[in-house]
Amino acid sequence: MIEIREMAPTRSNVKKMVKFERDLYKGNPYYVPPLLSSELDNLLPERNPAFDFCDAAYFMAFRDDKPVGRIVVMINKQVNEISGEKLARFGWIDFIDDREVSRALLARAEEWAKAKGMEKIVGPLGFTDLDREGTLVEGFEELSTMATTYNHPYYEDHIRGAGYEKDSDWMEFVMEVPDSIPDKYNRIADIVKAKFGLKVLKYSSRKHIKADYGHALFHLINEAYKDLYQYSPLTEKQIDKYINDYLNLLNLDLLTLVIDRDRRLVGVGICLPSMSRALQRSHGKMFPFGWYHLLKGLKGVNDRVDLLLVAVAPDYQNKGVNALLFQDLIPEFIKYGYKYAESNPEMETNSKVQSQWEYFNRRQHRRRRSFVKNLNKD
Repeated sequence: MIEIREMAPTRSNVKKMVKFERDLYKGNPYYVPPLLSSELDNLLPERNPAFDFCDAAYFMAFRDDKPVGRIVVMINKQVNEISGEKLARFGWIDFIDDREVSRALLARAEEWAKAKGMEKIVGPLGFTDLDREGTLVEGFEELSTMATTYNHPYYEDHIRGAGYEKDSDWMEFVMEVPDSIPDKYNRIADIVKAKFGLKVLKYSSRKHIKADYGHALFHLINEAYKDLYQYSPLTEKQIDKYINDYLNLLNLDLLTLVIDRDRRLVGVGICLPSMSRALQRSHGKMFPFGWYHLLKGLKGVNDRVDLLLVAVAPDYQNKGVNALLFQDLIPEFIKYGYKYAESNPEMETNSKVQSQWEYFNRRQHRRRRSFVKNLNKD
């Protein structure tokens, strides 16, 4: 018999939910555990500014008092106000290969959402777009990244079996880092700089970049991503947190800003050395010795770089700003010895983003999917 328990959002319960995921994937060579501190930041209401506009409930499934599944169900009131929908989200979903378990978890999430007046439920999603999204449906033998989830192949069948349909797909690409900047990038970048008076801006001080462009960077993300699928605009409180959380981690050589004649930020590219192996070795923990592996991942030899984020102001999209970003970043990739660059998940319909990889030797190596269910159907 399956028992579904609601878990109060305490540090102890969040750790139990994180532990279940790690135990489920123990020994899997493609799974990358999220950093425990990041999961606590996401799931503890006192740490996550998204709770200013989100409601959430946490559930775990047990059989004979042994955990066999978990799920988080959320309502992002900010997104619902923008879209006019009554939509719940589910995320942080994991379960053993047992349909009784997956259906019980999803049914409990649906019950909570209906009691809150919601008409549909979609997922896997997080509170906002900076959380991990989507169920992996292709690429099960590819090493996951720090910013994405890994799941067993049976997840899609279980979710569809519970009455869900495809809502959207994300695609991911891995590119070979070229030996030099592709000629076409150089030509486009030079034309764009001359035509629009744009220039690349680099910093060697985190303090100075925070003061000059910290808030502008995240405002640009809001502006560039506002029309994307289920996008949740970042609030000032979230931006203050992310400035410290993200900018403190970055190698500033791998952060490229593009500004116009008025020094307005119109483009940004943010990259990070792949932390996948470091997170595996540290088991997603800083202590007692995880910090060593994480620091080595940031500072040591690595053949892979993650393209965490590329954002261009709407009035400069499709005008070659991406060429400026990669004209600056490719020499840095070469300097650090990166052989491969991994994209973040991109909507399958976002041909603008995917076209920026056309000058690289690349392959689409993973696909993720979100699913939706109408809660008003009998």
